[in-house]
Amino acid sequence: MEKVIAVVVSYNRQALLAECINALRTQSRKPDAILVVNNGSTDNTAVWLDAQPDVYHITQNNVGSAGGFNTGINWAYKNGYSWIWCMDDDGYPKQDALEMLLKHEGFERSLLNCAVINKEDKKSFVWNTNNYKTIDEVKESVIEGIGHPFNGTMIHRSIVAKVGTPKPSLFLWGDETEYYYRITRRYKIPVKTVASSIHYHPASAYTYKQDWDYKNSWKMYFYVRNRFHILQSKCSTKAMAVISYLVFLVAFAGIILVFQKSDKLRKL
Repeated sequence: MEKVIAVVVSYNRQALLAECINALRTQSRKPDAILVVNNGSTDNTAVWLDAQPDVYHITQNNVGSAGGFNTGINWAYKNGYSWIWCMDDDGYPKQDALEMLLKHEGFERSLLNCAVINKEDKKSFVWNTNNYKTIDEVKESVIEGIGHPFNGTMIHRSIVAKVGTPKPSLFLWGDETEYYYRITRRYKIPVKTVASSIHYHPASAYTYKQDWDYKNSWKMYFYVRNRFHILQSKCSTKAMAVISYLVFLVAFAGIILVFQKSDKLRKL
């Protein structure tokens, strides 16, 4: 029987992490192991993890979500686990989420994903999923061609052997998208969202059209920089990636001029 390890990346959200770990412990088909990658949390996370005998954990400097999942997936692969079930610490899987995923594993070794649902109303999709608004609208058992890593994303070790791991240099904001396109576009590996496998996640409230604080919104740097890495994995040629990136930069500059209210020139 192939073994499953749940890999959770965490930073300064100990209470939410505990909620996630409890949901993993109470799965109808329990994961064979749980690994938490603690990205240098400064809250009570390290102390809490030391008190969890059934949870493997690695504490490292804060290297972002990219570095966290790079460490976690590498550790799981080197330790012989077949399925690597990845998630952030601010969401948690429904009780039968893993059981439902494994029913659709198949010989082709697709990239399998939970349906990512708003943890407040337990119905709405957090991100666009084939234009469905709620999980109640979905009639098919599997939504083909779409997934939202890393929110209950399950990767087989054969995919890691072919594709590698997330690029730690991307740090955050786009690292998961680059990896997703590397798997599905560059290596042509099928991707599926299993409708009966639910992962609860906070609603996505942020939009880059909102006025952001120039001095404190350092994440925006990674959003803009990492877009080129995403397009390199998404586009069929490097020339197309360069053209698409230039179009993105022009469009993003337009968004700054139209929607931002403060520090427009600095942001440009």
